[in-house]
Amino acid sequence: MRAICLSALLLLPALAPCAQDYFPPPDAKGGWREAKDPAAARKAAAIDTHRLDQAFEYAQRSSQHGGLLVVRHGYLVFERYYGKGNRNANPTMASVGKAFVSVACGILLDERKADFPDGLDQKVFTQKYLPQAFPLDDPAKADIRLGHLLSMAAGLRGDGNGNPGFVNGIPNPMPPLAKPLETGLDQDMTALRIPLWTVPGGGYSYASGSPHIASIVVRNITGKEVRDYLDEKLGQPLGFGTWGWQNHNGATALPHNPGGGGVAVHSTDALRFGYLLLHKGDWAGKQIVSSGYVDKLSHPSPYQKHAPYSLSFEQNADGHVAGAPKDAYFKSGGGGFGIYVIPSLDMVIYKMAGNDTQYDPAATGLKQDYPYDGSRDKWKPEPHTQFSDGPIGVDDGVRRVLEMVVAAIIP
Repeated sequence: MRAICLSALLLLPALAPCAQDYFPPPDAKGGWREAKDPAAARKAAAIDTHRLDQAFEYAQRSSQHGGLLVVRHGYLVFERYYGKGNRNANPTMASVGKAFVSVACGILLDERKADFPDGLDQKVFTQKYLPQAFPLDDPAKADIRLGHLLSMAAGLRGDGNGNPGFVNGIPNPMPPLAKPLETGLDQDMTALRIPLWTVPGGGYSYASGSPHIASIVVRNITGKEVRDYLDEKLGQPLGFGTWGWQNHNGATALPHNPGGGGVAVHSTDALRFGYLLLHKGDWAGKQIVSSGYVDKLSHPSPYQKHAPYSLSFEQNADGHVAGAPKDAYFKSGGGGFGIYVIPSLDMVIYKMAGNDTQYDPAATGLKQDYPYDGSRDKWKPEPHTQFSDGPIGVDDGVRRVLEMVVAAIIP
C-alpha cells in the first residue's frame, strides 16, 4: 500500500497522495492539483502568495509578455499571466530548448548504450556520429566529446561578436580569427564550422552551435528530429498538450529543429519537464531519463570547470545566486524565460516571458488560440534613470525571480 505522508494526514484532505507519489495527469484530464487561494497555498506548501505576487510584479518588468507558475510539494500554488502569456500559449522559449536537447541526449545514452560505449565521454566528430562534418575544418575538433558540447566546453567560439570566453571563471579574450568565417552555409554546417577559440575542455563560451551539434547526433543516430524523438520518449509519457519547436527564422524555413533553442510548450508542461527532473527522471514509476544523468546535469560537471554550467543547466553549487539554495539549477532563455528546479525545497518554477516575435505562430506553425487584449502592445523596457539601472537583463531577471520565489517560503 502507498505510504501516507504525515503532512497529508495532518494538513490535507484524507488520503491525499504524497508529493513524491503524485504526478499530474494531462491538462485535458484535470491537470495539476492546485492550492487555489492564499490559505490553501500556506497549508499545502508553506508559501506566502503575497510574496509571489511581488515576484510576479517584478517579472512583468522584465519582458513584454509572460507569467509565473510555482509548484511545491506537488501543488500548483501560483499561476498568473500578463500580455500574451497564457496556459495555452506556445511561445518559442529560445535557449530553454538547450535543456530539452540535453535530456534527449540523456535518454539516448541510456537507450542506445551500444552506440555510445563511452557515454558523455564519447568523441562525436567521427563518421558515425557527424558524417556531415567531414572533412574536418580543424583536426582539434576530433577531441570534442558529447559532454563538451552539452556544457559549452567544446572550445567553439561563442554567440555574437566580442563574446568572451572564460577560463577558471575569468573573462579571457578570444584570439582573432585566423581567417574570415565561412558564409552561405546551411543550418547544420553553420554550427559544424564554428571555429575553435581554445582546445576542447579549455574554457567556457556560450555557443548555441554546440547543442545544435548535439541535436545532429540525436538525429543521425535515431533518424528523428529532436522534437519528434522527445515527443515519443518524454512528451507523450508526461502528457504534454500541443507543443512544438521553432521551424522558421523570420520568413526562412528551417530544415531541422535548432538545437540551440526554440522549444515551445505550454506553461504547465514546462512545469512537468521540471517536475520530471525533480523526481530524478522518474514519472509515475517509469524512468524517462536515468537518475544518473539527472545527477550529472544538476551538479558541477567534469566537462565544464570554468563556469557554473553543467549539461545545459546553470547550477548554483557555488552560491552565485545568493538568495537561492545551492542545489538549485535552472535554464534561462532569450526574452526572459526560465525553468527552475530546487530539490531541497521540493519546488519547480516556470518564468514565462518573451516578446511579440516569440509568440508569433509563424515561428512554430502552432495556432495561438486564446484571447489577448492588446494591453502589452506598446510595452518597452524601462529606460535608464537616476532611480534605475535600466532594462532588466535576461539572466539577471531570471536569477532575481528565483530569489524572490524562494523568499516566499514560510519557515
